[in-house]
Amino acid sequence: MCGRFVLLTDLSVITESFDIQEVACDFETGNSIFPGQQIVAVIHEAKNRLVAFRWGLIPSWAKDPSIGKRMFNARAETITEKPSFKNAFKKRRCLIIADGFYEWKTDGKKKISMQICMKSKEPFGFAGLFEHWTSPEGQLINSCTIITTEPNELIKPIHDRMPVIVPKNEESAWIDPYNTDYRSLLTILKPYTSEEMELSFP
Repeated sequence: MCGRFVLLTDLSVITESFDIQEVACDFETGNSIFPGQQIVAVIHEAKNRLVAFRWGLIPSWAKDPSIGKRMFNARAETITEKPSFKNAFKKRRCLIIADGFYEWKTDGKKKISMQICMKSKEPFGFAGLFEHWTSPEGQLINSCTIITTEPNELIKPIHDRMPVIVPKNEESAWIDPYNTDYRSLLTILKPYTSEEMELSFP
């Protein structure tokens, strides 16, 4: 599960790190970003574009947008089967930009907030899916979800799931809408190496 994350890195660093040629949204940062908010992501449409999505995927066939409230995560193991995600996996993949994310460790009756980030302190991309939903009145909502997988050794003592972080050398393949090598794409959806990550108290 991933229900909170942080993004504080300057836009200039992000555009360079993710080879972004067009910034097509307002850029906002936050140290506690949660579902329902507008977040930034990288998609590829002839070039890498930074765009805004509402966090909480609304399938194109949904009757109303409230379904997005519970669609902020998608399990890697079932994205090729679930009607809400399988078409987006084939055609609409993105990188959701973050500096870190939060999980809560249970200590007796207390829950302790833990922040997980890269030891390098560099931003990274969650594996995401996106959709376009249009209301009966013609309102367009672009939304997304973060894919989760089993935890690595660092996260395992805290939670039984973690967001998929796309390795740098796989980012282009992940967001390429013409990439139909789905078997290869599914191999990206695995726990990120724990040796490159660290825990801290926010």
